[in-house]
Amino acid sequence: MFRIDVDNAHAIVGFVLEGYIRVPEMEAFVTELERATDSLAGQDIKILADLRAFRPASPEAANMIRRVQEYGLRSGVVRVAELVESEIVALQLNRVAQNSRTDRILRRFWEESPARLWLIQGDAAEPPQPRP
Repeated sequence: MFRIDVDNAHAIVGFVLEGYIRVPEMEAFVTELERATDSLAGQDIKILADLRAFRPASPEAANMIRRVQEYGLRSGVVRVAELVESEIVALQLNRVAQNSRTDRILRRFWEESPARLWLIQGDAAEPPQPRP
């Protein structure tokens, strides 16, 4: 299952991938993600990828992820924040990001709030201060 949302005010395309995504569903996801990215053309686009419930992808699906990442880079994506809990998924996504060169603009987060803050403010975002 997947869901895609666009935050026009901050030029953020957010998506959720859950479970095992079969190739036909991944094809539909890629088409919708490209459409959402295109809707923000001319802006510094940011991606918020919630992959906490995503299961390891087939080689075909991983290749589609790589291709859509490359498309994003060509389309003006400047930052990608990934929410990932599974170490296996993180390892697979690391390989995909290295192959697409998205690894240069990608950061991983455990929670959505700091991920969104980094997407909006970039490296100027101050990390939360520990409580006394």
